[in-house]
Amino acid sequence: MTPPSEGPAPGAPEGAPGAAAAGAPFLSVRDLRVGFTTEDGVVKAVDGLSFDLERGRTLGIVGESGSGKSVANQTILGLHDPRHTTVSGEIHLDGEELTGASERRLERLRGNKVAMIFQDPLTALSPYYTVGRQIAEPFRKHRGASRREARERAVEMLEKVGIPSPARRVDDYPHQFSGGMRQRVMIAMALICDPDLLIADEPTTALDVTVQAQILDLLLDLQQEFGSAIIMITHDLGVVAQVSDEVLVMYAGRAVERGGVQDVLRRPQHPYTWGLLAAMPRLGGDVDRELVPITGTPPSLLNPPAGCPFAPRCDFPGEVAGPAGCEADRPALPGGHGAACHLTAEQRRTFFAERIQPRLR
Repeated sequence: MTPPSEGPAPGAPEGAPGAAAAGAPFLSVRDLRVGFTTEDGVVKAVDGLSFDLERGRTLGIVGESGSGKSVANQTILGLHDPRHTTVSGEIHLDGEELTGASERRLERLRGNKVAMIFQDPLTALSPYYTVGRQIAEPFRKHRGASRREARERAVEMLEKVGIPSPARRVDDYPHQFSGGMRQRVMIAMALICDPDLLIADEPTTALDVTVQAQILDLLLDLQQEFGSAIIMITHDLGVVAQVSDEVLVMYAGRAVERGGVQDVLRRPQHPYTWGLLAAMPRLGGDVDRELVPITGTPPSLLNPPAGCPFAPRCDFPGEVAGPAGCEADRPALPGGHGAACHLTAEQRRTFFAERIQPRLR
């Protein structure tokens, strides 16, 4: 574990880039493991996750509920209670190691260099304060702005995210906004300090498709303006197709597939990704064709399997040759891309073309 860091070098401005090596990714996560201590044992919520993300790029992280998507990204912000959580691995943000960083340093980064849009804006926003005050708070804290300057900046951000009459609505409370408008308020709050990294946790959940499209277009427009790197956490593959450059598929706290968005959605390599795609309804498809769910349930993270965690639900474990097999040997993600699967590349191409692709038409 890296010793706690109190912040940048003396004389460096708050939020200044760390000593990132030339050509190094802006965000680098290596062998991240997060465990929660419970009465029944340690829940291995994230189990050896690694990925990189460059500035100006969007990484979509998908998977079922409980796969570790939100836990992994909340760990980047240091949002877990250290009394009940164990974290190991490396998280480098612009060259600065965040694993083991002090709470003081993390507070300087949250809302400033890295920000998060939470899943439910109604619970994330305080009902006791106006939206303007809540949007302005990180700007005052990190930039030392006066109340007047922060209010003007809050009005500016409300206008950027498409809130009508922002100078008037800045004094309204969260309950006076619709669900889509509250989500826009959350985006304004996250972007007020021009963060280099934006983590969006299910930002379009419970929104109708029209508002969802508006929110996603807004995020892309603001990304172009601010140059932020974005992590999009979602279970909706349609959202991933619309906004992501790359896709990371998680299952049982592990990465099972990683690649470019077109490669993963059009030529997926892992049986779990096949199952996700087969279970998704398609516009213009056969209305009489039933969706094909993934059978079974995810494994217990208190005692995860030694081999492939998806093996009990997979349709192809009998196709793997060798004495170890899927249930005894854990497959690795080769070079951080491709699929963590014991099937050979030729087997995956054949099975996808013959058994899976017909279901996706």
